Amino acid sequence: MGDNPTAKLLRGAEGVAYWAAVAPALARLPPALGYRIACWRGDLLFRCQASKRAELARNVRLVLGDELSPAAAQQVVQDWFRLVSCGPVDVKRLRRGARPLRRLVEIRGREHLEAALAAGKGAILCSAHFGSPASGLSVLHASGFPVTHIGRWDHNYKYDYRVNYNVRVGVSSAERWFWERVYARPVLRYRQRPNIEPWPGRPQVAMQAAAALRANEVVSISIDAPPLDNERARAVDVPFLSHRAQLLPGVVTLAQLTGAPVLMGFLYRGADYRHQVWEISAPVPLEGETATVFGRCVTEVSAAIRRSPAHWNFWHTVDLGRLGLIQPQRDRSPAD
Repeated sequence: MGDNPTAKLLRGAEGVAYWAAVAPALARLPPALGYRIACWRGDLLFRCQASKRAELARNVRLVLGDELSPAAAQQVVQDWFRLVSCGPVDVKRLRRGARPLRRLVEIRGREHLEAALAAGKGAILCSAHFGSPASGLSVLHASGFPVTHIGRWDHNYKYDYRVNYNVRVGVSSAERWFWERVYARPVLRYRQRPNIEPWPGRPQVAMQAAAALRANEVVSISIDAPPLDNERARAVDVPFLSHRAQLLPGVVTLAQLTGAPVLMGFLYRGADYRHQVWEISAPVPLEGETATVFGRCVTEVSAAIRRSPAHWNFWHTVDLGRLGLIQPQRDRSPAD
């Protein structure tokens, strides 16, 4: 399928139908069958979206270099499409106390979260845009850990990438309504508080996060998000995937201000695509300068991506360009 307007419209319609009707149906099937069909859909998208497939495979090799052969890069991309198709099924299994999804998710390192909360200062769970984090955090909450996430809802904002990465353009009320209903509402049903959205010029973000930690809750944050243009003055330059990237060290600042420990957490999907494992680490050492401590966190993110590159969501050219991992292409719209 090409990239002409008709093809994009058809892909958009297929995506809406998948989230609204197909994924809810798959979520009610036996897990082995439901996730197998989701993988078939991922394989179909892999075959049909030739330009996107080529873009992602090229970017995987540009970032990881000789770590992957061309064939291995193609396999990463096929797995990426499968994981993208499994994610909506995860969200639709968040019902009846999230039990249909909780049965498929193992939490390794539960004792680290329990010990952190026992100390009474809350816990900061540091992760990345990796796997199915939204539904995974809801599983943690449903498992007894009060979770609030710091992060922006993508469906509320769009960017004019051809002009400036920091320019937001309008999103229709119908589009916001759709994604609130099929995605945000099921996820937030199993969260302690609504998302804390960290837009520049909102000092209440830090206060909201600190309040959650003072209430002895878990605050999660993905540290691999590219900074907006007007946030770059606060970013630090750190090694990331054998390159250098500009990232925001807010997680370390928050920990230093509140005394809350920072734990790393990554959600891996098994080879059968239905079982998942949360791997939660012991607290990250906080001794040293902010950039040094933050570098330890970023090193853990790099290791997780190298271990399972298909799990990372940011293989698009625009995302990698904003991170500084490849040459940015500001005259190019993001892949669909």
